[in-house]
Amino acid sequence: MLNTFRYSLPDELQRQLDAITAEWNDQNKVARVWRKDASVWTGQDEAKWLGWLDIVDHELGNTDKYREFYSDVAGFERVLLMGMGGSSLCPEVLSMTFGKQQFHILDSTDPAQVKAVEEMLDLERTLFIVASKSGSTLEPNIFKQYFYERVAEKVGRENAGKQFVAITDPGSKMEQVAKDDGFRHIFYGNPEIGGRFSALSAFGMTAAASMGLEVESFLRNTNEMVAACREDYATENPGSILGLILGVCQRIKRDKLTIFTSGEIHDLGAWLEQLIAESTGKGGIAIIPVDREPIVETYSNDRVFAFLSLTGNEDMDRRYEEMTVVGHPAVRIELPSVDNLGQEFFRWEFATAVAGSVMGINPFNQPDVEAAKVEARKLTEQYEQTGSLPEEKPFFESENYKFYTSDAYAAQLSGGTPAAKLRSHLDKIGEGDYFGLLAYIEMTPQHERLLEAIRANVLKKYGVATCLGFGPRFLHSTGQAYKGGGNNGVFLQITCDDPHDLQVPGQKYTFGVVKAAQARGDFQVLLDRGRRALRVHITGDLNTGLDRLVEITED
Repeated sequence: MLNTFRYSLPDELQRQLDAITAEWNDQNKVARVWRKDASVWTGQDEAKWLGWLDIVDHELGNTDKYREFYSDVAGFERVLLMGMGGSSLCPEVLSMTFGKQQFHILDSTDPAQVKAVEEMLDLERTLFIVASKSGSTLEPNIFKQYFYERVAEKVGRENAGKQFVAITDPGSKMEQVAKDDGFRHIFYGNPEIGGRFSALSAFGMTAAASMGLEVESFLRNTNEMVAACREDYATENPGSILGLILGVCQRIKRDKLTIFTSGEIHDLGAWLEQLIAESTGKGGIAIIPVDREPIVETYSNDRVFAFLSLTGNEDMDRRYEEMTVVGHPAVRIELPSVDNLGQEFFRWEFATAVAGSVMGINPFNQPDVEAAKVEARKLTEQYEQTGSLPEEKPFFESENYKFYTSDAYAAQLSGGTPAAKLRSHLDKIGEGDYFGLLAYIEMTPQHERLLEAIRANVLKKYGVATCLGFGPRFLHSTGQAYKGGGNNGVFLQITCDDPHDLQVPGQKYTFGVVKAAQARGDFQVLLDRGRRALRVHITGDLNTGLDRLVEITED
């Protein structure tokens, strides 16, 4: 059964949608997407990145292999998948949605988080999956180094590889590492699929199989959406119509896609964030995805809403109706069961590709992600050479806070207390802006609760869209839009001391050094792009520091 879709647009937006739909039909653009015609977008290398269109049929040919894999690894007590962005977000959504509590994700270089993950595992009874398309991404490589050494200490180096699986593209550095270290299995991605479009490829399906999900059934359900998205007539195509709506909304600055998901599929928003932000946030424009934002009574006119739930969710129906009655554009998607989750992976991939065409961009590249990586790499290389990171000087220091920004922006921030400086920064928020809270700290329920309180306070006071991301996780997700999109973001980066650090085997640097380099590199690129950005470094007790930030933003 196909997931259902309906939408409501104000009259002027509906007229624009009708016009763009007529253009798509007249120019046969849906069929051209399926023919992998790069001229639908910018005529550059888009045709090289459309392997996701055919991946479901391809993966249906691998279902026996996935069954055999599950039979082989079912004896492990737990599974830890180590990866970033597209390599980890789909597995996370699957494990959350299907309640697979024995499956864990590591996508943070925060040493406290790495240690917390290690302590919940019986290392001798855990299967480790290293997921990296390029094979050269920093984080999965150092995760692998760390846990391979820990396992080798327990079972011997000659046996450690039997507990490791790699998912990577053919010919990558990770493939060679996996062969050299005797990994139990290597699964291969499709080089014509970018990370954020890889959910239905080996990157999602290997993880699904390791959890014991029935991959064949999942893919057959998904294939109903694939077939529906082959419909040439744009308004009858559930992927293209969504993409056209998002595209026309972005054109009139309704560019904050506010996502509400019901409890059963609540984590889908995290996957959507990466897909949409990395695909559309470039060239000075973006669709900014807003996930898990607190509900308020009124919203600014720069929003478009998406309500996703299982069928029959009256609360979602009511909220959808409330938004449409007051003239906000909104879409409503219902799944008959969580088994249809894969349909939404494909629908939104197709829609994002279509929206990119409407916006006149290449939705398959990520030109600004590399910039932060380059800055972080410079810092870690300096640490390897000198044993320390370059000294940095806060422009303001008080209590257990150090404040950093550019000299030019610091001169615009008034006051002589942390509260005054922070409020002066937040007062830069204006109409059409959004607030980004970027936290390079351990991802725990307590920290998330405090950060959500800061976010809610900003939303309530300034009435703008708000985003929350944990670093370095968001670097592989929304970070592209923050740097490559328009200059309408106001950012608060939070960093902290690491009381207990962890050494990265084979390197001079530690996980704490890597995290610090990533945060500093990310922040520097925001400043280089002229963003209104403030970094608050918390010294001493992290919870105390966060509590005070909640109080400051409350006043």
